[in-house]
Amino acid sequence: MAAADTQSLKFKERLGYGLGDTASNFFFQTFNIFLLYYYTDVYGLPAAAVGTLFFVSRLWDAINDPLMGMLADRTPQTRWGRYRPYLLWMSVPYGAMGYLMFAGPEFEDTGKLIYAWVSYTLMMMLYTAINVPYSALMGVMTPVSTERTILSSFRFVGAFGGGLLISMLVRPMAQYLGGDDEALGFQLTMACFAVLSIAMFWFTFWTTKERVSSPPHETVSIQNDLRIILTTRNWIVLAIAGVLTLSSVGLRGAVTVYYFKYYVGDVGSTFIWILDQTSFFLAMNSVALILGVCCTKFLTDRFEKKTIMVVLSLLSTVPGIALFFVPPDQYWSMLLLNCLGGFLAGPTAPIVWSMYGDVADFVEHRFKRRMTGLVFSATMFAQKFGATIGASLSGWLLAYYGYVANQPQTDESLMGIRMLFTFFPAVLSCLNVIALLFYNLPDTEVAEIEEALQARRSSSEEKQILGS
Repeated sequence: MAAADTQSLKFKERLGYGLGDTASNFFFQTFNIFLLYYYTDVYGLPAAAVGTLFFVSRLWDAINDPLMGMLADRTPQTRWGRYRPYLLWMSVPYGAMGYLMFAGPEFEDTGKLIYAWVSYTLMMMLYTAINVPYSALMGVMTPVSTERTILSSFRFVGAFGGGLLISMLVRPMAQYLGGDDEALGFQLTMACFAVLSIAMFWFTFWTTKERVSSPPHETVSIQNDLRIILTTRNWIVLAIAGVLTLSSVGLRGAVTVYYFKYYVGDVGSTFIWILDQTSFFLAMNSVALILGVCCTKFLTDRFEKKTIMVVLSLLSTVPGIALFFVPPDQYWSMLLLNCLGGFLAGPTAPIVWSMYGDVADFVEHRFKRRMTGLVFSATMFAQKFGATIGASLSGWLLAYYGYVANQPQTDESLMGIRMLFTFFPAVLSCLNVIALLFYNLPDTEVAEIEEALQARRSSSEEKQILGS
């Protein structure tokens, strides 16, 4: 291995990689927080129909994500690497489709639903096409596990920073740009975010570098790759845990606007600066998440990654449950509990992505096959499928509890909104903790694998030099 490969990455490269997830979250967090609301209260689609749309479209992603992972792994090496070129090729289609999702053409009810199906499905496919290679890129930028943890922390500062901007700006920008026309406001707001996301993906492309290459003369077989990945216990554990985590986040995120609109009574008037109560609540949660991410290295230097994940995932559910018992006029109590939960959950995001990199090393060490794209495609599947389960459940359960858009809610529908915001996400988080207990790749073994891979790669490089 070249000496440079073991050195710490420069700040500019870490920053560039982190901004790639800011670009992703301009849309991903918008989908988590506002898409269900946009479809029901702005575009006029039935909640149950939207829930079905979210769920069915993700069945395709169950196939689409691993396929993209295998495609990325088999992409011929270019002068830019194997995964980076996708950031250049797919960024413009990604941004354009993200805008078109909120274009809101005036069709009849059936036409609107068809448009939502087509635009949402295409957007998720483009999200896969750019985010699977982007995620895999972290696994080949550095072979060092501790450096990947730092890189992952930068990534999630960028991710939660994107979430912060979405939380702060979507509602105020939609109101400012659209005035009384909320649909136009969403359309123009997402046009702005589309341009920014394209520029940030380009910045990520130009500031990063791939350093870890696949082992020479490795066996390339789709059937073999699937067999390996589906028999790798820790990959399966992380995939299941990811689905449960994002289901919890997606469920809570999807009903946040409903919770404040109908339970707290936030009508969108200015609360602090340009923010209403909902936007400020979401923004402060993003700030708490970022502060939590900043504690990641402190924790990983002292404790096992698995231990941190289990303890923090469990603790972060407590403030969420406590929110159920807070009266609607106790806004600052809600804010405090929400920030506490966000701070506790913050370090779990970069740690779990670093664990995916560890699993990729484990697979290469054991099977002599580098499958970074396929390993990280599990994260994309978990992200999208988990968030979609949360959003789907939100739509279905809102309909079950008798929710009617833009009308005063019954006691039953209000109780449903409160349960969806508090207890239901907590149950999913506890199931995530149970899944994580089955992870069995300790940090000591990761360090041993890292040393063995470094020695193997150095030996391969020497043989190539002598052979030439």
